[in-house]
Amino acid sequence: MFDHISIGVADLDRSQRFYDAALGAIGYERLSKSEQMLGYGPERVAFWVARAPRPVVPDMDSGLHFCFVAPSEDAVREFHTKALAAGGSDNGAPGVRPEYGQTYYAAFVIDPDGYRLEAYFRMPD
Repeated sequence: MFDHISIGVADLDRSQRFYDAALGAIGYERLSKSEQMLGYGPERVAFWVARAPRPVVPDMDSGLHFCFVAPSEDAVREFHTKALAAGGSDNGAPGVRPEYGQTYYAAFVIDPDGYRLEAYFRMPD
């Protein structure tokens, strides 16, 4: 449905360290970089991270989050580990989420600007 998503961040260098680690763990690369913007994706940019004078204020009750598809359960675990090591906060350890289905394996983190992120893998039936 979407071609791409863009978010605004306060510190682009900090975000680069975080997203290189977290998204790299699930197979996404930084495909674009300028002084104002970073672009990530598997083959083309689908997630833009831009320096913004007024990033969205973090709101844990807003319901806003971004879910990235991961290639395996191991990748979901690595996403969680690397995101935390790169300055993110835990928002849900890796594991099966039966409330979403018996094959829904995910981990949740919060990036340094307060964006809620998820890595998800659909386990075989």
